Amino acid sequence: MPLGTLDRTPPPFFKQGPSALSKLMVFSAIALFLMVADARFRVTTPLRAVLATALYPVQWLVLQPIDAASHAGEYFTSLHTAQQSEAQARQQLATQAERAQQVEQLTLENQRLRELLDMRPRINAKATGAQVLYDAADPYSRKVVIDRGQTHGILPGSPVIDDQGVLGQVTRVYPLVSEVTMLIDRDQAIPVLNSRTGVRNVVYGQPGPDGDGLELRYTLANADINEGDLLTTSGVDGVYPPGLPVGRITKVERRAETSFTRISCVPVARMHGALHVLVLDPVGQGLPAAPAPQNAADKSAEKDPDAEPSTPAHKRRRTP
Repeated sequence: MPLGTLDRTPPPFFKQGPSALSKLMVFSAIALFLMVADARFRVTTPLRAVLATALYPVQWLVLQPIDAASHAGEYFTSLHTAQQSEAQARQQLATQAERAQQVEQLTLENQRLRELLDMRPRINAKATGAQVLYDAADPYSRKVVIDRGQTHGILPGSPVIDDQGVLGQVTRVYPLVSEVTMLIDRDQAIPVLNSRTGVRNVVYGQPGPDGDGLELRYTLANADINEGDLLTTSGVDGVYPPGLPVGRITKVERRAETSFTRISCVPVARMHGALHVLVLDPVGQGLPAAPAPQNAADKSAEKDPDAEPSTPAHKRRRTP
């Protein structure tokens, strides 16, 4: 066989492409570019919505065995436990009946006072029932996912409550589900009102290894605040309706080296056991529109109604 007909090219095993360092630099640059583009321009938001919609049936199928096991455990509940639950329910019903009578009397007095002072009644926010599906996968945040989304009329920033108090706020909305950030998350803050003293303040989320809670910051050392005070929503932020329970003060530390007091609170809502919640529309959506600003001529006319209207200099007549 002639030597010129032999294939002298190396086999594919010895072919070398770009080096490993070059590949690392290229893929790192692409990853950095995608992270910056997502953080600044939200380029992956439609992709997340599509993935969330596509994975919803899979999530529903995965949750079915858990629901079946839960129903089976409830079915095999003993008769003794059921009787104890009935006794507790009867006692709670009697307590609530007594409080309901007091609430009806206070509501009637409040209505008469509002009519006397010609005060605007409180705005009733629209509520949508929802069920908590699962906790978010991020271990560094306190979030849950509910089974109501954009197709059900859920808006970003909507307050979320349970039967005890404020649970959190909707921070991300998908077509079929929504993500709720709870009050105990470190990035959450809510304006509150001390129901005993009427002083307004802001409560921040305070997760920790010993248990998640809330912290009342920037309070002076001589402030009138005690352990056991109930904190409710103040309603000044245009998001949360006023009067909803938020937390209760558990610890007040007054230190001599600083002029502020360290105050710890415990949330009233079930942060780790809530199953059914209510999603409220933000209060700002139902507020009336602000009046149009008045010009200087209208303001001067209101102050002096007998004054003659001002006329331009070229239209004034000179009297002989």
